[in-house]
Amino acid sequence: MGARSKPAEGAMTLAEIKEFAGFSAATQRYVRRSLDIGLERDDAMARWSRDVVEAASIRAQARMYDRLEEIRAMVPDDSGLDQVEPFMAPLVSVSAFDLGQGRLTTFSAYRFLYERLVGAEVRPWLPSAFCSAAALPHLHPDLRRKLLQSISEAAATASGWSNRQPSFFPQWVEKVETRALPN
Repeated sequence: MGARSKPAEGAMTLAEIKEFAGFSAATQRYVRRSLDIGLERDDAMARWSRDVVEAASIRAQARMYDRLEEIRAMVPDDSGLDQVEPFMAPLVSVSAFDLGQGRLTTFSAYRFLYERLVGAEVRPWLPSAFCSAAALPHLHPDLRRKLLQSISEAAATASGWSNRQPSFFPQWVEKVETRALPN
């Protein structure tokens, strides 16, 4: 008998798709672009660059995302303070870059992206990395306020996190011309 997905897996994937669909168009675009860069899926410059400003942003993001491999390798197994500093410093720096782009405007959008960039094992660390990055002075005070208000008490104080890896990784979808079908 072939391998089949369990009904719960399908429901979770559908929940991930619905969550992504709830993000603004700019957030969806930034998440897909970021996944192309961070997971080295496609030529992000060719696909996402619309002008010289965006090309510069993509190059800067690619340089920043060079740290992702290091971050993935250092996700602490527990909350031992000796593991926190070498892990959190680069995670907060990369997070600060992404939040500074102004496209991830909520904790849920940030969490959605970073669960995919780093993996499910990063979940316990995301609230503190997000709050740290969102409070940095390089962000406009209005953006800092919006970001920090977007994290729910439940997300900030969760007693446990799922270790289930995300299954939906949004990608670029080519536009298809629609035309009337002949009768």
